[in-house]
Amino acid sequence: MAEARVKRKSGAAGAVAPRRAWDRAGRRGRVTAGLAALTALLLVGHRAVPNTPGHLGSLLEAFLPWLGLAVVPLLTVAVLRRSVLALVAVVLPVAAWAYAFGGLFLPAGDPGPRDLVVVQHNVSDVNADPTGTARALAAEGADLIALEELVPGALPAYEKALAAKYPFHEVRGTVGIWSRHPLSGTRTVDIKPADITEGWSRGLRTVARTPHGEVAVYVAHLPSFRLGAGGLGTARRDESARLLGRALDAEATGPVIVLGDLNGTVDDRGLAPLTSRLHVSERGFAFSFPASFPLARIDQVMAREATVGRVRTLPATGSDHLPVTARVTLD
Repeated sequence: MAEARVKRKSGAAGAVAPRRAWDRAGRRGRVTAGLAALTALLLVGHRAVPNTPGHLGSLLEAFLPWLGLAVVPLLTVAVLRRSVLALVAVVLPVAAWAYAFGGLFLPAGDPGPRDLVVVQHNVSDVNADPTGTARALAAEGADLIALEELVPGALPAYEKALAAKYPFHEVRGTVGIWSRHPLSGTRTVDIKPADITEGWSRGLRTVARTPHGEVAVYVAHLPSFRLGAGGLGTARRDESARLLGRALDAEATGPVIVLGDLNGTVDDRGLAPLTSRLHVSERGFAFSFPASFPLARIDQVMAREATVGRVRTLPATGSDHLPVTARVTLD
């Protein structure tokens, strides 16, 4: 009898040991599951992240697609811990990422009779080969080519290389537009932040007389943001975006196309004065900066009374940005 009692006690202890091990794994799994849920919340609820201090919200939104990479370590930990809870929870950020960005992988629509092909490129003010850059862009056969960081010394090279295919062009300050179609009504758009006192001209507006009717075209280069000890410095860019948004509110011409280095992604709340007024592409990532290892698309194609098709990048030029191109379908 004594021996039987010992066996029963031993069996009970053996049953408790796996249960304790499972409980410990469950506790570890809860931490991983919590992190997975937090990642999913950030992906779909990034607007709720406060922008102070340090513009944390804009910083998150600038690189939002890359947040999906958090799934890799989370899944690894869930597997190593053998936690069913964690494994199930990892599905949440996967689903959130697919909801936010999965549509960008869908095929683009077929070309239509009211399409315009546009190219947008920050050519860099230290580009050592402006002629080669211009020829590469012209080879795309676009209707419109928008350029930023046009410095006086390089401008003649762009004008000469693009003249044959693009007989119409306008330049204001450091931004310009080359067109296959006649341009008229060109003027400078003042998007200069109030605290900049030196000469600074980075916006223009013109009207392209296309076979499909008149289209107002804006070319803009918003101020850069800087990541420093105080966080993400976007005040100038955000102010410039608001000024451009007001100009668009006053635009009376029907379809509008906005091309430019906006120094922000379409998810960045700092560009809300533009993204709230304009359509953006729902196809393609087209990360354009930096050209050596693209992390974000800050070169944008937006439109009003028109649909922006898939945005894609073109091969690298002598710039630190990649060119982007898109097909814009007029309504």
